Amino acid sequence: MKKRIFFVIFAPVFLLSSCVQNKKQVFVYPKAKKVDTVDTYFGHKVPDPYRWLENDNSAETKQWVAEENKLTMDYLSKIPFREKLRERLTQIWNYPKYGVPFKRGGIYFFFKNDGVQNQSVLYMQKNLEATPEVLLDPNKLSNDGTVALASIGISKNGKYLAYGIARGGSDWNEIFVMNIATRKMLPDSINWVKFSGISWKGDGFFYSAYSAPKKGEELLQQNRFHKVFYHKLGTKQDKDLLIFHNDKYPLRNYYAYTTRDEKFLIVSESESTSGNALYAARLDDVNHLRFVNLYSDFKYDNSVVGHLGDDLLVLTNENAPFYKLVKININHPEKQAVILPEKNNEKEVLQSVDFLGNQIFGEYLKDASSRGYFYDYNGKYLGELNLPEMGTISGLSGEKGDDEAFYGFTSFTVPTTIFSLNVKTHQSTIFKKPQVNFNPDEFVTKQVFYRSKDSTLIPLFITYKKGIELNGENPTLLYGYGGFNISLTPGFSISRIAFLEQGGIYAEANLRGGGEYGEEWHLAGTKMHKQNVFDDFIYAAHYLINEKYTNSDKLAIMGGSNGGLLIGACMTQQPQLFRVAIPMVGVMDMLRYQKFTIGWAWASDYGRSDESEAMFKYLYGYSPLHNIKKGVLYPATLAITADHDDRVVPGHTFKFMATLQADALPERPALVRIETRAGHGVGKPTSKQINESTDVYSFIMYNLGMKPHFE
Repeated sequence: MKKRIFFVIFAPVFLLSSCVQNKKQVFVYPKAKKVDTVDTYFGHKVPDPYRWLENDNSAETKQWVAEENKLTMDYLSKIPFREKLRERLTQIWNYPKYGVPFKRGGIYFFFKNDGVQNQSVLYMQKNLEATPEVLLDPNKLSNDGTVALASIGISKNGKYLAYGIARGGSDWNEIFVMNIATRKMLPDSINWVKFSGISWKGDGFFYSAYSAPKKGEELLQQNRFHKVFYHKLGTKQDKDLLIFHNDKYPLRNYYAYTTRDEKFLIVSESESTSGNALYAARLDDVNHLRFVNLYSDFKYDNSVVGHLGDDLLVLTNENAPFYKLVKININHPEKQAVILPEKNNEKEVLQSVDFLGNQIFGEYLKDASSRGYFYDYNGKYLGELNLPEMGTISGLSGEKGDDEAFYGFTSFTVPTTIFSLNVKTHQSTIFKKPQVNFNPDEFVTKQVFYRSKDSTLIPLFITYKKGIELNGENPTLLYGYGGFNISLTPGFSISRIAFLEQGGIYAEANLRGGGEYGEEWHLAGTKMHKQNVFDDFIYAAHYLINEKYTNSDKLAIMGGSNGGLLIGACMTQQPQLFRVAIPMVGVMDMLRYQKFTIGWAWASDYGRSDESEAMFKYLYGYSPLHNIKKGVLYPATLAITADHDDRVVPGHTFKFMATLQADALPERPALVRIETRAGHGVGKPTSKQINESTDVYSFIMYNLGMKPHFE
């Protein structure tokens, strides 16, 4: 379709009545001109009157963004407890946060944030008793903290650090190299890196990149022709060795990684977020690689986790929805042997596998909570990792042949605590325990199971202050995701603490579409089963109401990215069920999502509007943008997006909110908060996180009728 540019007429922006809690108010918004853009899908005409908002670089869109932000900030500034909430959040946030230590070349490396530093700092120490030294401080890369570390790769000998930085929250990365001993920067510089790791081999590393996009369309242009390169230190990027590509399929991604000992190169080829082909090559000579195809189609998810001699150990869900570990000899890839069979009877999903000492460690998910088991190389069970409570393992690090390992553990009320692990005895001891300004003993988390619309049992975590009365009057925040085989597990959130301290209840639903119960659970929430996800979430709300936790006037819902789609779909399907909605960086236009940046890769979960009439009708039936109805009282809405989001482009939120503001009854706010110099969320500086959390939770509390008191 020919691109058309339209000018926009803006009306004065003001509130017709003051922002006084519990008093009727009517909102007037920037009045954006509607245009006559119409798309035709299988003979069905679909208007897109705010198409011009997709162009976030245009003067018209920038003016609309400025007016919307002004309206939103004017509203938020009148919330009486907003600054006290900011003070409390800053107070809670300000504690040292440690990452899990890992070793390269006999040296320990770890990340640490002193408290409210915008970005965590990379440290090194020669042994655990030595004084840590700063290796790289990302806070010095920009004045406002918007340049973040996106990836790092340390050479096997511990001599070089290669690191990727992201500017302003974009997915685009630039790679630089440092000599670790001298801290001197090498002249090497790599641009237009995206969806890539940094994997060393000798005096160079592998990475994935695209050709440079058109100027001005860096954050919008569809990503095509991904390639894997090898960069040798001291050379220019245009001399890098092209390792892997396929020009016949422009919409595929290639991710390269080496085994820890640099004996093998593994390349994963994918055309969506689900399923991948897998290739392996010996790294005897980078210039003459011979790849062996381990998996050729995109039906299953496969990854090499290590090797024993010529046997590659592969984590796969091939004919095993709960995943299994197999070994494949690189000389005879047609033969497989199972080491860890899937635990389908126990309904435990094998999440990851690591070599620790002379053992294999398997991390499993049981009812959305972590389990860990030790095995020998033949798969014989050796023992279980004892965890403090229902929670999540994170960042496990250890080496083959080394009896020392580390891991993180977190829950809804336990900030990430670092444990050291004796691999021989399977005993853990606390290595770093954070000291946070709140009392976790005042709160309780329980897991319940409720029935969805089709009677499927869905897990639900509920966290609240001990002694709370279940009288149906408690302010409650319900969170969900439900997509892309991603599992929601217990995790600590600083921003939630202030809400819980003021008597709020936090509920997190493990919806279909996620990976909590393996691939079948995932597929049950995809394509023409996507409505299952929304039903699961809606029935979680019904459960909370029926069990007297809350009521519709005290219930807020929140989700981000695919979870933003979830919120948009549920608030348009059941507007009367919720009082507040917070859709964050959401996919709101289900007919056009595939046209921008990496959106095409989501089709395995969503389907595409251009693939069949039936798929178009299904997407059109729940697409949040297309299901806003005139004259309906929708929940008080604060949508969150960012100007540098090149994952889910901000045009999704812009068009959704322009439509909501035009069509909804005006008694409740329909506001959009558009962050600048920020993206989809990764690498967001602490200062912006605190500001955003302050605005989101003050909006939630205010519109749920809470009157918090902060000491």
